[in-house]
Amino acid sequence: MDLLILVFVLLVSASSAHEDAFVGVNIGTELSDMPSPTQVVALLKAQQIHHVRLFDTDREMLLALANTGIRVIVSVPNDQLLGIGQSNATAANWVSHNILAHVPATNITSIAVGSEVLTTLPNAASILVSAMEFIHSALVASGLDSQIKVSTPHSSLIIQFSFPPSHAFFNYSWVPVMVPLLKFLQSTGSFFMLNVYPYYNYRQSNGWPSKGDSSDPGATLDNANTYNSNLIRHVLNTTGTPKHPGIAINTYIYELYNEDLRSGPILEKNWGLFDANGVPVYSLHLTGSGTLLSNDTTNQTFCVAKEGADRKLVQAALDWACGPGKVDCSPLLQGNPCYEPDTVVAHASYAFDAYYHRMAMAEGTCNFNGVATITTKDPSHRPCIFPGSHGRNVNFINGTLLAPSSNSTTSGCHSEYFYSNIFMSSLIVLWGAAFL
Repeated sequence: MDLLILVFVLLVSASSAHEDAFVGVNIGTELSDMPSPTQVVALLKAQQIHHVRLFDTDREMLLALANTGIRVIVSVPNDQLLGIGQSNATAANWVSHNILAHVPATNITSIAVGSEVLTTLPNAASILVSAMEFIHSALVASGLDSQIKVSTPHSSLIIQFSFPPSHAFFNYSWVPVMVPLLKFLQSTGSFFMLNVYPYYNYRQSNGWPSKGDSSDPGATLDNANTYNSNLIRHVLNTTGTPKHPGIAINTYIYELYNEDLRSGPILEKNWGLFDANGVPVYSLHLTGSGTLLSNDTTNQTFCVAKEGADRKLVQAALDWACGPGKVDCSPLLQGNPCYEPDTVVAHASYAFDAYYHRMAMAEGTCNFNGVATITTKDPSHRPCIFPGSHGRNVNFINGTLLAPSSNSTTSGCHSEYFYSNIFMSSLIVLWGAAFL
């Protein structure tokens, strides 16, 4: 695969700065060879994924998730929204059939009422809050309101001027809906959900799925790997946001599987971490971030010189790595294993990778003023074995000078998240395509 398309769903909980952050996945089902619910749950267990989001309330999937402890977000499909929003009885029946029939065996923690209703079904906007209130009332009647929260995911189109994120604000035309909606979220201790697609913002800003066509040159495996890995590290380190540092940002990656039946361009079919057989599309690089996704056990990522980079800049970076960077460049000397091919790019790639792994693949250690990039393809060649080959682990050396970099010290997520200063105790941001 040349291109990697990844979408993220972030759950940002601002209710407590002391909660442990987690990473979960969305589970789409538009596959020609969709695994059975039992197979899906087996993959979740094997990958130690403890949080999932479903786009419906599929009975067999909810039964398969029973007694696993996996925390589940379920969804009210848009085509059921009108009936629920107009009838308390209909909402109560929906909760009885889709929620009460499965709890407590299945650990349902949230209900997403509709999806992007304001922008895709504007005629239903007037009943959206009512639908949420009726669902919540049914949960209250069943004594489940403290366990199961109710919200609705919004499209990022309700945000005006979404790039850069720090300049974003709500489209004022939705104030008549947003004000009562935010009041509801505050009164119930729930979350504000927002679908954000950084990849598309990146393209529009002249700015990641696992595969795309010629119009999506940024959708590559390496880009998605780098973005996903840095985003997950950002979440699990409880870095928070510029406005709310230390707040747990709980992330749902979109999505578990590549969905070959999805309509639209190639990239729309390639947001998954795995194919239908449970084979990883690529191995996430998550050094130091715990046991999330066991396909990361090899840690096999490498730092190499970018193709087409300015030769003088590459030479300067090579000189730095072998000098102040304290890389052992003796394998590059004539007669030694990594002398051939005798090119600046080849020698720099070895030196960059040696430095990168000496620094335990820490953020910002594969930049070298923009002439280096991270790759999952092993650049080793006989007899030259690169330091990162075979997942070799190198201890981080505190106090060692970092390699020169551009303005950013990481190729990961620097996005600010959208917060409202009124009504909310918590926020859910649903991330779309990956953005380096």
